[in-house]
Amino acid sequence: MPPVNPIPDDYPRLCPYLIVDGAEDAIAFYAEVLGTEERMRLPGSDGRIGHAELQLGDSVLMLADEFPDMGIVGPKAGERSPVAMTVYVEDVDATFARALGAGATEITPLEDKFYGDRTGQFEDPFGHRWNVMTHIEDVTSEELAERASAAADASA
Repeated sequence: MPPVNPIPDDYPRLCPYLIVDGAEDAIAFYAEVLGTEERMRLPGSDGRIGHAELQLGDSVLMLADEFPDMGIVGPKAGERSPVAMTVYVEDVDATFARALGAGATEITPLEDKFYGDRTGQFEDPFGHRWNVMTHIEDVTSEELAERASAAADASA
């Protein structure tokens, strides 16, 4: 019998895992807004989703319903999470509009940034924050350093 690959062939090394209050709705939201496709779902006997996997390009997003009795809660259950997901998309303007139309709240409006991306941030209806980005300009290391310095000076 051949040895087992410690990193499965059909998984990237890093897979974000979100806990949400309403996994069924979250799966639909992420499909509508980001174009995810459901890979698998493990429903619990009580109707909650114990584990689901969504394909997003070459990435996998995992999620589950809250299980407060086991200490598994999402950001809406208490303090906001300090974590934000960042995802590159083909058309950030269209993605951002879909997110807001599907119930997300704008945190940072869309803007062309000095580092070569057009980006904005929203909070989804489940309390998770998303930075959505489209790369619009290749910036050399030297240009990036100059622009970062100018941006820091402008904000001081």
